[in-house]
This record gives sequence, structure tokens and C-alpha cells, in this order.
Amino acid sequence: MCEHIEDFHRTVLMLGALALYDETPGADDDFINTIGPSLAASLPEPPAGMFPPGYDPIGDTDHPGSV
Repeated sequence: MCEHIEDFHRTVLMLGALALYDETPGADDDFINTIGPSLAASLPEPPAGMFPPGYDPIGDTDHPGSV
């Protein structure tokens, strides 16, 4: 697996672990609020084929679960 994909997967796994930690009793909200955005900002471009052609998370495209 190329380094780019490994970085993406590793960062997504860390975001998932942080989300699980956020649900635990006594979770440190300051830690979550500091680390979460930092992890999200560090995400590299997703690997090719991760999203369907024309997918735009910011534009007016349809998203799964949208009304």
C-alpha cells in the first residue's frame, strides 16, 4: 500500500478512535476539541476511487442520508 493511502487510513482510524473516546464517561472535552479539528485538518487527499465521480462535499450534490 502506498504511503499516501496508509496516511489517510491511519488518520481516519485515529478520528474514529477519538469519536469512540468522546462517548466514554469522563472523556476530556478539551482534548477532544483540540485534537479532533487538528486530525481532520491533517487528512491528506482521499485515495482515488474513495468517492463517486462528481462527489462534492461542499457543493449541492446529493449526500447519503440527505433529505
